[in-house]
Amino acid sequence: MLTQMDRILFGDNQFFGVNHMSEEKARTQSMRFQDIGAIIEVLDDAYAEGIRTFMCTTHERISEVCDHFRKHAGKYPGFKFFPCLPYAHKYANAAAELGVLGAVRSFLPQENALGALLKGGMSLARKDVEGLAGLLIDAEMKMFADLDTPVVFLQNVATDFLLGLGFDDAFRMFNDHVRERYGAEPGFITMNAPFLLQKLEKAGLQNPIICTNINKIAFRMSGGMDAYEDMIRQGRSRLIAMSVFASGALPAKEALDYVCQFPQIESIVFGASSRRNIGQTKQMIERLTPSSMVAGSAL
Repeated sequence: MLTQMDRILFGDNQFFGVNHMSEEKARTQSMRFQDIGAIIEVLDDAYAEGIRTFMCTTHERISEVCDHFRKHAGKYPGFKFFPCLPYAHKYANAAAELGVLGAVRSFLPQENALGALLKGGMSLARKDVEGLAGLLIDAEMKMFADLDTPVVFLQNVATDFLLGLGFDDAFRMFNDHVRERYGAEPGFITMNAPFLLQKLEKAGLQNPIICTNINKIAFRMSGGMDAYEDMIRQGRSRLIAMSVFASGALPAKEALDYVCQFPQIESIVFGASSRRNIGQTKQMIERLTPSSMVAGSAL
């Protein structure tokens, strides 16, 4: 059974100093959200505006957000998390300090067969790779215990790295583990959706959930605008549009006019740091969304 995704999803880039156009804005936001209370306040604003899905990385501070939502579950009926893993900076920092194998071992439970295997060097046998991948996914998902996580995403850093390696079967491994262990649907974040869709279909994954940049100026859309628009119109995947405003390069109305013209785009994810901006963006998406989509969504 397919998960019904909300039309509007709320992202977390603004909380962790991610802005692809302005380093100064990124620093300002990062300083503001050092206090977990400031993050919760914005999430409360999004909830008050009717947004029920938080699409977030597995940044270590998200664990504090998860603790808050578990503790106050009665305050947030219907709230869902869409985890996006792995959080690449966490692994990069650990690898710099501990080495690659040491970094992997540091994120695994201490007592397990694969953990012991890593002490002597990792075998690249298929079964070992699949088992190791499952353990790493489980380590990342631990912070979301007892929360509603109907879709779990592979972050674009990992997705596009695997695309570059040509390791297509890794996508099936991720798919199988997420479905079997968490009863969730897998999603894939990428900077090259047309190419990814070909590879996912080759791996046997039909109508996959893909989150990718879709915007009027082709900002960070590898493969080109024509390839993206062809893929969108073919309707062979469940699309989530991100970076619709091209990190502030496009006016909101112009940006959303472009994205909302495609009924094949199921959801739109955006980030904002004030209730005013959250409300205005949500209302604009609702106004531009075809009525047939609104009727079948959670708006």
